[in-house]
Amino acid sequence: MATKIVMAQLSPTMEEGRLLEWKVKEGDRVEPSDILAEIETDKANMDIEALKGGVVRSILVEAGATVPVGAIIGILGEPDEDISDLLAEAEASLSGTPPVEDAEPEAVAAGEPEPAAGPPPSEPAPEPGTTAPSEPAPEVPVREIEHSQVAESSVTGRIRVSPVARRMAEGANLDLGAITGTGPGGRIVKSDVEKAIADGSARPAPAAAPAETGAATPAPTVAAAIGPARLEARDLDLSMMRKSIARRLTESIGPVPHFFLTSEIDMGRALDMRHELNQRIAPEKVGVNDLLVKATAEALARHPEINASWAGDRIRRHGSADIGIAVAVEDGLITPVLREADRKGLIQIARESADLVARARDRKLVPEEYQGATFSVSNLGMFEIDQFTAIINPPEAGILAVGSTIEKPVVMDGAVVIRRRMRVTMSCDHRVIDGASGARFLRTFRAMLENPLEMLI
Repeated sequence: MATKIVMAQLSPTMEEGRLLEWKVKEGDRVEPSDILAEIETDKANMDIEALKGGVVRSILVEAGATVPVGAIIGILGEPDEDISDLLAEAEASLSGTPPVEDAEPEAVAAGEPEPAAGPPPSEPAPEPGTTAPSEPAPEVPVREIEHSQVAESSVTGRIRVSPVARRMAEGANLDLGAITGTGPGGRIVKSDVEKAIADGSARPAPAAAPAETGAATPAPTVAAAIGPARLEARDLDLSMMRKSIARRLTESIGPVPHFFLTSEIDMGRALDMRHELNQRIAPEKVGVNDLLVKATAEALARHPEINASWAGDRIRRHGSADIGIAVAVEDGLITPVLREADRKGLIQIARESADLVARARDRKLVPEEYQGATFSVSNLGMFEIDQFTAIINPPEAGILAVGSTIEKPVVMDGAVVIRRRMRVTMSCDHRVIDGASGARFLRTFRAMLENPLEMLI
């Protein structure tokens, strides 16, 4: 039975995905668990696997295209199987006409559990591996669906042609307007071009119009002898991650009533302890960020009212400190989550954090590794930022923004001395955290770093 491959919802916040690469081509036979394609979601790159074997009958979306969750991106079946109904369903989703019937699911994300029956029709988007809902699918641009592609023709002006057929015709220098399409709705498909090549029935594509004679040739520009070269303005397509960041932070800064608390911390003892510890555990290393995560987790354990979330008609206090660690990646930011950090020692935190950060930068995290934090830490100290404020990531109620540690003169016991100081700003959701409770948490956090042996007890 022919089956459809859909753009599965690979994370709860995913609304659309970019097809980075097909791992198969039309005509390939695949077996269960074979990788079909690589998808870029809003947070990571994930593979789609085949649930059962078959032949790749049609690739409907080209690499690089962005399509909504639930869109049909390909069809599997047997070589002699009629797939016209599934092709019609793909066209129906494009035009907004309800599809005739649902097809069996075919693909899931690598590492995801194999789905049972498809979701009820009321669900807005299918989970990984399920079929698209029977209601009209989100509109997909014409250029992204293979069997609804259009091409210019010297005879008919615009015709419908699949991307594969179009590329074959271009490669053979054939005029698509002279080829009769046998696909649904008169579309030109791969077999039509193969037939035209074999029997010579198609004429060559028209040559490009010659350049107009007498046209002025622009004079070569001469770069300025002094000053930087001028750059032309250009628009950049949004990545899935950048779209997600824009959507999530818009949801935060408007509805969430932020207020900010800033404290300056003496880091001398913490950095000395870190240096001595790293000499003892080499080649393993404890980073400054590991100290921050440990101190945050310990402070949250002592102030459970901070380790909480706004839940509409109630406040939810969490049973463990699951710390989100802000990591800068290409074209965005992701926060891998260190689970139960309040129950882990400093060295274990360092090991697990290093692994999470490395895989975050490679975009190899799975959704459960970057979702569900109860509190976050964002450290820009390595960029020589003295102080900044961070936006809360709902439903968390707080985030720490950490600046660089610098040597500066301070007054201690009536004398001016040079100390290593670090500024921290806590962003608080005022629906959950009041000024006094936030200040008490920040005072505990400061005490942990200024007396670091407390973190080891």
